[in-house]
Amino acid sequence: MNDEKVRGRVQDPSVRVTNFEEVELGFNDEEALKEASRCLQCPNPRCVKGCPVNIAIPEFIKEIKEGHLDKAYEVISKSSSLPAVCGRVCPQEKQCEKMCVKGFKGDAISIGSLERYVADQAIKNNYSAAQVKEKNGKKVAVVGSGPAGLTCAGDLAKAGYDVTIYEVLHKAGGVLTYGIPEFRLPKSIVQKEVESLKKLGVDIKTDVPVGNAITIPELQEEYDAVFLGSGAGLPKFMGIPGEDANGVFSANEILTRINLMGAYKDKCKTPIKKVKRAYIIGGGNVAMDAVRSLKRLGIETHLMYRRSEDELPARKMEVMHAKEEEIIFNLLENPVKILTNENNDVIGMEVVNMILGEPGEDGRRSVSADESSKHIVDCEMVVMALGTSPNHEALKGSNILLTERGLIKTEEDKTKTSLDNVYAGGDAVTGAATVILAMEAGKKAAKEIMESLG
Repeated sequence: MNDEKVRGRVQDPSVRVTNFEEVELGFNDEEALKEASRCLQCPNPRCVKGCPVNIAIPEFIKEIKEGHLDKAYEVISKSSSLPAVCGRVCPQEKQCEKMCVKGFKGDAISIGSLERYVADQAIKNNYSAAQVKEKNGKKVAVVGSGPAGLTCAGDLAKAGYDVTIYEVLHKAGGVLTYGIPEFRLPKSIVQKEVESLKKLGVDIKTDVPVGNAITIPELQEEYDAVFLGSGAGLPKFMGIPGEDANGVFSANEILTRINLMGAYKDKCKTPIKKVKRAYIIGGGNVAMDAVRSLKRLGIETHLMYRRSEDELPARKMEVMHAKEEEIIFNLLENPVKILTNENNDVIGMEVVNMILGEPGEDGRRSVSADESSKHIVDCEMVVMALGTSPNHEALKGSNILLTERGLIKTEEDKTKTSLDNVYAGGDAVTGAATVILAMEAGKKAAKEIMESLG
C-alpha cells in the first residue's frame, strides 16, 4: 500500500499572489478515491481519538471508497456542523492525522482533504444528512455566530430545540467570515454552512449587539438557556513608543476590512492604502493570514517574529505557502519603537535582534534582546498580530464571573457559567484558539444544555 499521500492541486504561487482565490484546489474524484484507498480501516482507530469532535473517520473514508459520498457526508454530519470549513482550516496535522497509523512509516492519510472533498460534493449535489427531531418546546439563545455558536446551535436544532443566534455584525460566521482570508476559506463556503443551519430551523439575527440592544439577563428571561460564544476579538498591542501612529494596525482590522468589507476589490469604499513596505509582527496563523493578504495588494511584506522558524506557531502548510509567495521572514527580530514623521505617519521601526534561551515550562524557548544590535528598518505600515482577548461588550448588564485573565469563568470541565442556565465556550473561555476547539466547546455546551433542560 502506498506510503505517500496524494498531493492536492494548488494555484501556482506567481499567479495566486495576484488574486484572492482559493490556494488549495481540493481533490478531484480520482485523487479522493486514490487517497481514501490508502486508509487501513483500523479496528481501533487512533485518528478518531485525535479529532476534537470525534468524527467516525474510517467510516466516512470507507464510504468514499465505495462511492457513497452521500453516506460519507451523513457520517461526518453526525459529528460536525461545519465540515467544509474544518476540511480547510483545521490543524489536522496536530490532531487526527498526527494519530494516524500510516504516519509512523510514511505519510498520514489526508483526512482533512477527504473531509473537504465530501463536504464540497455535498454542497454541489445538495446532500441533506441532518436528522431533526420533533420540536420539544424549549428555546435557547446563542450569542455569537462563530464556530462555537454555530456548532452549539446546530446540535441543539437537530435535537428539537428552537434556537436563535444573535450576531453583532451584518454577516454570520464570526471569525470564519471576518478573520480568515478568502484564499484559505471562501466566504461562499461559510455562507453555505450557515444556510444549512437555517434549514434546520436556526434563526439568525444579525446587527444585534448583545450587551446593548439586549442584555444577557433579558435573554435569560426569554429563553430556557443561553450559550455565550462571543469569541475573543479584542486585539493586543506591544505597548512600545509610536504605536499610536498613522499606519499602525491590528491584524484584526486589516483582515476584517479585507474579508468582511472587501478592501481588496477595486471599487471598495474602504480600501487599504497600498504602501511600499509593511511589517507584520507575530508568527501565528493570523500573522500569516495578514502578511499573505497584504502581499496580494501589491505590498512588499515582511513577517517579523522574535523566535526562530522552528518556534513559529503557525501551521507548517501556511508557512510553506508564505515562502512560496516570497513573503520575507525577519526571524529573531523584534521592534522596540515605531518611527514617525512630523505628520505622525509611520516611516520605519527601531528593531533589536533576539537571542534564544532554554525552553520554559511550556516547552517554548525563552528569548532575550541583544541591546547592542539595534537597527532601523524602513516601512510605511506596521501590523500587530500578537493575539486577542475577549471583548466584554456582550457581558454588559450581567454580573457573570470572570477569571484573572478576563475570560468567562465556567465550572471545572464544564461549560456552565456562574449565571443560571447560561453556558459559554470557545475563545471567550479559553482565549484565542483554533476553529475546531471552539466547535468542540459548542458541542459540549449543547450536550450540557440538553442534559439540563431535558
